[in-house]
Amino acid sequence: MFQWKPEYSVDHSEIDGQHKRLFQLADELGTAMARGKGNAAMSTILASLIDYTKRHFATEERLMQTHRYPEYAAHKKQHDDLTQKVVDLQHSFAAGRTSMTIEVLQFLKDWLVNHIGKSDQKIAAYLNAKAA
Repeated sequence: MFQWKPEYSVDHSEIDGQHKRLFQLADELGTAMARGKGNAAMSTILASLIDYTKRHFATEERLMQTHRYPEYAAHKKQHDDLTQKVVDLQHSFAAGRTSMTIEVLQFLKDWLVNHIGKSDQKIAAYLNAKAA
């Protein structure tokens, strides 16, 4: 379900490497769910995904600030909104109010693909133009 594709590349090695890792972590979560792993295993993977996502967002935000990306505030809000949604999901999952379902995984996939394919591509174009 979570397969990295070359068209997701933003032509920035650090960001692409982090995006690939996010896809790997999301795939681990999907695989654990498909194999009927216990909640503890899925909870650990979800926590790793959230932690890595926060680190990745910090990297992107640092780049945007350093290069004075004009849409920084809107992009950061996307990061903050997603982080809050996933943390809320983690708390609901830990409390037994939410189960790990294909719909949850589809939400993560859609977000990764759409965010990288649209918003992050804009950052990449801006950074590449500044470097030229």
